[in-house]
Amino acid sequence: MMHTNYTIKESPPSVEDFASLRKLIGWSNPCLSVVQKSIDASLFWATIYFDNNLVGCGRVIGDGAMYFYIQDVIIHPEHQNKGLGSKIMNTLIRHLESCCAPGATIGLLAAHGKESFYLKFGFEPRDGESLGLGMCRFI
Repeated sequence: MMHTNYTIKESPPSVEDFASLRKLIGWSNPCLSVVQKSIDASLFWATIYFDNNLVGCGRVIGDGAMYFYIQDVIIHPEHQNKGLGSKIMNTLIRHLESCCAPGATIGLLAAHGKESFYLKFGFEPRDGESLGLGMCRFI
């Protein structure tokens, strides 16, 4: 259950807040102008604030028609295990269900050890048999 000092918004965070939250959990950031471009190119955001400080976020990226990806679901370590990640995911899923056409694909790349969290939202691991396991490349 969310504490009353938490506020969820369907809007992006500031570039500084987003970069700080990413850094706090050990993720690297490119220069802030690149982070801002990434924020601006996102299709939808869910953010959570505690006393006006960003403590959680998640976003939807993709082509806006057939393929959507949930990205950057982050909860500040001091605010984890309070249902905030589920609140973010429910907000993102509700948005996607309201705008996606039948047959659209929603994907995500779960951080190592976090895969089980996403099962309750209808995501299934790729077993490598029918669809392959997926791949990525970092530049």
